[in-house]
Amino acid sequence: MRRWICSILMIASLLSLVGCGEAEKAYVPTGDGLSYHEDYTGPVETRPQVQAQNMTLTYYPERSLNPIQATDFTNRTLFSLLYQPLFSVDRDYKMEPVLCERYSMSQDMRNYTFYLDPKATFSDGSRVRPEDVCASLQAAMLSSYYSGRFRHFLSITVTEDQGIAVSLSTAYENLPILLDIPIVKESQVDEPRPLGSGPYIWDASSTSLCLRKRANWWCSAELPLSAPMISLVVAESNPQIRDNFQFNGLSLVCTDPGSDKYTDYRSDFELWACESGHFLYLAVSEASSWFSDPDLRKALTYTVDRDKLVQTYYRGFGIAATLPALPTSPYYSQKLAEKYGYDPQVMSKALEGFTHPEYPMVFLVNSDDSLRTRMARSIAETLESYGIAVTMKELSGEAYRSALRERNYDLYLGETKLSANMDLSAFFHTTGALSYGGVDDTATYSLCLQALENHGNYYTLHQTVMEDGMLVPLLSYTYAVYATRGTLLELTPARDNIFYYSLGKTMEGAFIRN
Repeated sequence: MRRWICSILMIASLLSLVGCGEAEKAYVPTGDGLSYHEDYTGPVETRPQVQAQNMTLTYYPERSLNPIQATDFTNRTLFSLLYQPLFSVDRDYKMEPVLCERYSMSQDMRNYTFYLDPKATFSDGSRVRPEDVCASLQAAMLSSYYSGRFRHFLSITVTEDQGIAVSLSTAYENLPILLDIPIVKESQVDEPRPLGSGPYIWDASSTSLCLRKRANWWCSAELPLSAPMISLVVAESNPQIRDNFQFNGLSLVCTDPGSDKYTDYRSDFELWACESGHFLYLAVSEASSWFSDPDLRKALTYTVDRDKLVQTYYRGFGIAATLPALPTSPYYSQKLAEKYGYDPQVMSKALEGFTHPEYPMVFLVNSDDSLRTRMARSIAETLESYGIAVTMKELSGEAYRSALRERNYDLYLGETKLSANMDLSAFFHTTGALSYGGVDDTATYSLCLQALENHGNYYTLHQTVMEDGMLVPLLSYTYAVYATRGTLLELTPARDNIFYYSLGKTMEGAFIRN
């Protein structure tokens, strides 16, 4: 839910709070935007009527503007205006068909076939073809940004009846939730700015790049903005973007409050939190003498004050995650999470009679990320308060990755981007990208696959992971979206989809029942 803000005031406490006017009532960032501080009892301002107007956004020209290849979140802010996927996913994980008109699924849930809306066209007026979808998905399979979600894909092909067939190595109950990938023309998958089927088009006809609203857009939808033209200004640095927003008319920016390069915003703005998918966790080495004791391993999850980490390092733009999933997802059980909440007494009891190894606990962290390094040091201090000797191993680049592969650590602090279906299988199989040191946990891996087949199995999977203690969830963090007051209609930003809009379609209406 969106709240209006008049000015921002960073308070020297654990929370980043926003004050408004003379009353100076406090707001706090939440998973879906800004909510009033619990002490606030005043009225909520009503949103003024937004008139059609031009907007200004920013981008980094030296970073990719191809929606399949780009990794920069500033540039990716533009893409939901230019491109469309087979399915969109809103901030509540509700799926909606976009380019897809109808789809079918085999009884074993290993084969899906998708059929395109015949009205769908690219901005040059050409029809969106099955070959375009296949080429885009196959390119995404090889990209660093999307490759992780294709772990269980076998093939993507065009059928004789002009469908897109996806074959899987395991059953997927909700495959469409992974297919929110932008679709571009087959011939342009490697182009720097390919054509899309969205409501805006790249326009480089003037001296500077801009976005222009399509007059022939194939859809009818209420967009969160009404600008006929969006000017694009070159981004140079976070402070320069901040200054352009505060003084030079920049309309909206997406920022990462967890970055050391983040700069505070203090102008007149509206603010939303937007899910990033990023998930931080602790993991222990199977070769560790410290964590060969299952009781000590399990006690680790009770030792970390996750809420404190969120407020200290992410300015409140995050959510403590006790279970190995994003807390905003429908697969996350709050009731189960309560069983593993912060309780420092558990570690004290686990250490009673415990024979310490002769060497200090080795705690590995990637020093390329200074925020993560500071967080790891804080966790190490907590462990040391229990009398545990800890040696920090702060490595960068290939040295860090090599230490992970060779399991030269007892404990490490990691970060990954969880897919929308919260697939954990990459942690527990030798072929998994997150299975450092060749972890091969057949039983847990099987539970991961069962969860993909039926969401009711996530509870058992998460309970098993927490009881085992090899993986200790910490938190997920969000992006902060700032917009100049009154420039937008209702904004409901979703992961990778800042300007989310609905076409009014339903999954039930698109599903072909055999």
